[in-house]
Amino acid sequence: MLNNDQKTEFDALLPGHSTENGATRRTALKAALGVGYAATALPIMAQTAIKTSSDGLKTGETTVEVNGFKVPVFYAAPAGKTNLPVVLVIQEIFGVHEYIADTARRFAQAGYLAIAPELFARQGDPTQYGEMAKLMAEVVSKVPDAQVMADLDGAVKWAGANGGNTAKVGITGFCWGGRVSWLYAAHSPNVKAAVAWYGRLVGANTALTPKNPIDLTPILNGPVLGLYGGQDSGIPLDTVDKMKAALAAGSPAAKASQFVVYPDAPHAFHADYRPSFRKEPAEDGWKRALAWFKANGVA
Repeated sequence: MLNNDQKTEFDALLPGHSTENGATRRTALKAALGVGYAATALPIMAQTAIKTSSDGLKTGETTVEVNGFKVPVFYAAPAGKTNLPVVLVIQEIFGVHEYIADTARRFAQAGYLAIAPELFARQGDPTQYGEMAKLMAEVVSKVPDAQVMADLDGAVKWAGANGGNTAKVGITGFCWGGRVSWLYAAHSPNVKAAVAWYGRLVGANTALTPKNPIDLTPILNGPVLGLYGGQDSGIPLDTVDKMKAALAAGSPAAKASQFVVYPDAPHAFHADYRPSFRKEPAEDGWKRALAWFKANGVA
């Protein structure tokens, strides 16, 4: 649970700071993707959190209708330009909050139409959870992979109608979103390349998560760059080794995939707003991500 100091800090980060009830705050957050930080991600490391300028960009929110449901989406793109390469920016378990929105702005400043869909919208609002275990049990664990793939298909379709070139699609994601990046690279023929930041590679195959990245190497459509931490207690390096072996026996895109492991980096080393942030690996990984997209026909 959040202590009083943490709750005060979190409330102050919300749009229209208020001490009104949770329903009011939830409505405010749903109306403003990419604002503030998720409660479960506290404490916020303000001294390292990056704030990317929106100058020269068009940014905002919209919804993308998928199977009768309106999926909230944050987007950022160079203002006044069309035929843009598209990058899907996939959230951590904390949803589309400030860090994910800022990452989208970074891609937009690099010339992309960046789209960050709120992929938990049907199951709940992750920003309202103060306990990781409850967030995982009540929201994250209830999100079907098939739903996520359909929502991303919808985001790509929206991009094609709003200045994006769907012949040049990349995807990147962090933690939970890292796993999704692997999955979508296997699901969608539109994906030219993916960059997966410390996404889980193996796991239980369930009704909601019937396949994991290691199961999908025979059908990868675009090569994946995996950026992982050598000190990530949740993703043992032996699973990276197993994935490398599977990739070597997979599709041409699988064979072209690569890993970079930063020996001293923990999980979430790119998350500049968290204590796990490691500046050098994060900056190196970002440069490699941009180069990977360029080399594989996204940029």
